[in-house]
Amino acid sequence: MGRQIQANHRRPFDAIIFDLGYTLIYFEGKGEEIYWQANEELCSYLQKTGLPLERERFLQEFKARMDHYFHERDSEFIEHTTAYVLRSLLTEYGFDKITDDLIESALKIRYGVSQEYWKTEEETHNLLSFLRSEGYKLGIISNAGDDGDVQTLIDRAGIREYFDYITTSAAQGIRKPNPRIFKTALENLGTEPAKAVMVGDTLGADILGAHNIGMYAIWITRRQDRAANMAHLDTIIPDATIESLDQLPEVLEKLKINRQS
Repeated sequence: MGRQIQANHRRPFDAIIFDLGYTLIYFEGKGEEIYWQANEELCSYLQKTGLPLERERFLQEFKARMDHYFHERDSEFIEHTTAYVLRSLLTEYGFDKITDDLIESALKIRYGVSQEYWKTEEETHNLLSFLRSEGYKLGIISNAGDDGDVQTLIDRAGIREYFDYITTSAAQGIRKPNPRIFKTALENLGTEPAKAVMVGDTLGADILGAHNIGMYAIWITRRQDRAANMAHLDTIIPDATIESLDQLPEVLEKLKINRQS
């Protein structure tokens, strides 16, 4: 998806890649309650299509499968997707003729619940508009179990117009920090690691992933107080740290000055 932008060679970088969740947007709500409600809506939809599911059994087993999936994907950096988890469970129940369209529609219902609780960071639009005006190529790499969910969140936030390239782990089958997902993004943006910056909130995925391929990495810490980061505070060191998005232009300007001196 891209528009051609003439790189400004006076800058040390010509492309900026962002994480999505807790970087450009954030989740506002009680996660456990909301995702249980989402699974209830998923079950209700499947029952309405004619699948004779035992409600409590399905809800408990689907949650257990999702919990296992979350654990496995963060250790293997492979994205099997929520669709795979759901289809596998339904197949075990004996429903092995489920169409892709039904799976997609069911998950659209499920994610429709949680999407209501994702909010856009206050500075997001102003920052992205500024970066576009400066001529930067912009991309998004999001670790997520469902590509359609991410695409909807991007449209709800009204930020698609700013980006030259958007991808997800669900679409690629691999997760950050796997270098291949970064390499693919850089190829689509027409740049190289040394000319690109990664901005994200997760040390193990965003910062380590960027460093593994030779990119400059900026950690945004406003919403970093999560288990995924606590284990890496002393071992994964970002090149720069910002508390909010509106601090990014100042960091980029300092980098320009430092590399020109």
